[in-house]
Amino acid sequence: MSVKQKHIAILGSTGSIGTQALEVIRAHPKDFVVEVLTANGNADLLIKQAIEFKPNCVVIADEKKYQTVKDALGKHDIKVFAGNKSIEQVVQMESIDIVLTAIVGYAGLASTISAIKAKKQIALANKETLVVAGDLVTSLAKENGVNIYPIDSEHSAIFQCMAGEWQNPIEKIYLTASGGPFRGKDKNFLASVKKEQALKHPNWEMGAKITIDSATLMNKGLEVIEAKWLFHLKPEQIEVIVHPQSIIHSVVQFKDGSMKAQMGLPDMRLPIQYALSFPNRLTSDFKRFNFLDYPNLSFEKPDTETFRCLSLGFEAMNKGGNAACVLNAANEIAVTAFLTDKISFLKISEVIEKTMEKVSFIQKPSYEDYVKSDAEARKIATTLY
Repeated sequence: MSVKQKHIAILGSTGSIGTQALEVIRAHPKDFVVEVLTANGNADLLIKQAIEFKPNCVVIADEKKYQTVKDALGKHDIKVFAGNKSIEQVVQMESIDIVLTAIVGYAGLASTISAIKAKKQIALANKETLVVAGDLVTSLAKENGVNIYPIDSEHSAIFQCMAGEWQNPIEKIYLTASGGPFRGKDKNFLASVKKEQALKHPNWEMGAKITIDSATLMNKGLEVIEAKWLFHLKPEQIEVIVHPQSIIHSVVQFKDGSMKAQMGLPDMRLPIQYALSFPNRLTSDFKRFNFLDYPNLSFEKPDTETFRCLSLGFEAMNKGGNAACVLNAANEIAVTAFLTDKISFLKISEVIEKTMEKVSFIQKPSYEDYVKSDAEARKIATTLY
C-alpha cells in the first residue's frame, strides 16, 4: 500500500532542528515534500535550502534580508515573503499537512497558534509554546482536532512508550537529563565559568540557547512543564533523573507497575523522523546502539540547590497561570545576557527568580495576558543586571 506524501512546513529551517529535519526529508523523498521554509536571519542558508528542496514559498523574518532572498530565488519559481506576520500566514496554506515548529523561544508561539487554528498537525520542537501558553494551546488543539507530536527527545520517548498502552494509565514519567557540562560541580566552581565552557555539551549538538539551558538545567525545567500539557499529567506524576550517558531518553511507569523506556544513541533525527512519519515507522541509516559500548548506565538525583533553574521550573508548573510564561521570558533575557558576557552563570537563576517575584500573577490568562506578561517579564529581567 502506497503512503501519501506529507507536505511539510519547517519553521526555523536554518537552525539545528530545522537542518536535521531536512536531512530526514532528504533521505525519504517518497514520504515527504517541503512546502514552506522559514528562517529568522540566515538568508544564505535559507537560499541554499530553497534551491535544493524547491518549496512553494519561503519566509525570511528579518525584513532587511528580503531583497537578497528574492533576488536569489527569482528564477527558481519560489515565492518569497518577509516578516513574522508572514510566517503566521503561510502556515495556513491548504497544501500543508504538518507544521514543524522549530523557531527558538517565545517567538514560535504566534505561528504555532496560527497553524493549529488552520487545523494543521504540529510536530513540536518549540517547547516554549507549551511552557508559555500550555492551557491555551492544548485547548485550541483539541478544539481543532489537531495532534501535537513532540520532537524533544525526552517527550518523543514518552510518546513512543505510550504506543499500544492507551488502556494502561500513566502512573509517573521519568524525564532523563544528561546533567550538562557541569554535572557534579558546586557553586564555587560555577561562579567563574565562561560561556565557552557552558556551550560544550557532553552528548548533544544543539543551538546556543538550548545548550545553555541544558547547562543550567532550565531545559529540564521547561520540559517538565511541557510534559504536563502534552500528556495531561499532574505535577506529582513527573520526576527528573540525571542519566549522564543519554541513552535512556525517558521512562513511563504505568498503573499496573510495568515500566517502559525508549533507548538509543543521542540523535535528534530519530524523534524528528518519528514525529513527521507517525503513525508509520521509517527505516534509517542512523548509527545503532551497542550495549557493549555502554556496559554501565548510571542514574543520579538532580542537584536542585546548585542548579536552581530546575526548581524554578517545578515552581512555575505548580503555580500555574502565567508563571511559566514569566519564567520563560526571564530565562530568555538572562541567557542572552550570559552569552553576551553581561552576567555570570549563577546570575541566570537569580534574574529569573527575582523576575518571577515581581511580575503580576494572573490565574487564568488570555492570549493577550500572555503577550503582556512576556513583555513585562522581559522589561523587569533587563533591569536586574
